[in-house]
Amino acid sequence: MASVKLNKTDNRKINDLVAKYQEDDGRVSLFQSQLLSALDDSKDLAQHIHSIKTRLKDPEHLRNKLSRKFLKCKTTGNNFDITRDNLFVKINDLAGVRILHLYTRQIRDIDEMLRAIFDEQRYALVEGPFARTWDDESRAFFNSCNIEAQSSPSLYTSVHYIVSSASRTPVTCEIQVRTLMEEVWGEV
Repeated sequence: MASVKLNKTDNRKINDLVAKYQEDDGRVSLFQSQLLSALDDSKDLAQHIHSIKTRLKDPEHLRNKLSRKFLKCKTTGNNFDITRDNLFVKINDLAGVRILHLYTRQIRDIDEMLRAIFDEQRYALVEGPFARTWDDESRAFFNSCNIEAQSSPSLYTSVHYIVSSASRTPVTCEIQVRTLMEEVWGEV
């Protein structure tokens, strides 16, 4: 079986999507800033977390991600349905927020506070929360908190939320919540 490769037309589409992101990254940055402000302003949330980190997706990382998605579509015979019009909602991690806390059990309170912030700011919870974890005991705990737990081959645990802006042109952001130790382990 021949290996599937991207052709010039495919690469032009990917380059166009990366260019769209670079042209309009201010929209992503603005939503990330608004979300960060809402999280930072919550005194209740501050009592349960250690710190918050943010990042905007590097254009080359976006190019690699789009290439992987395009190749997967070609391999499975599916249409590559990411366009300039839906890029900011189809790729959920153009903006990323990571909330670090100390103890796994704190997620119950953190989840409640995040949902209240999303509700107050009218951010739609598009996906999640769901936890990726390798540990059976952790999966049972997350399920008891009404957080869907999924098996993960990586040896760290993280709870994920995808939220959408309340703006006329929607933008999504991925929020990951994990313990400080999980963050250190993930970096290793």
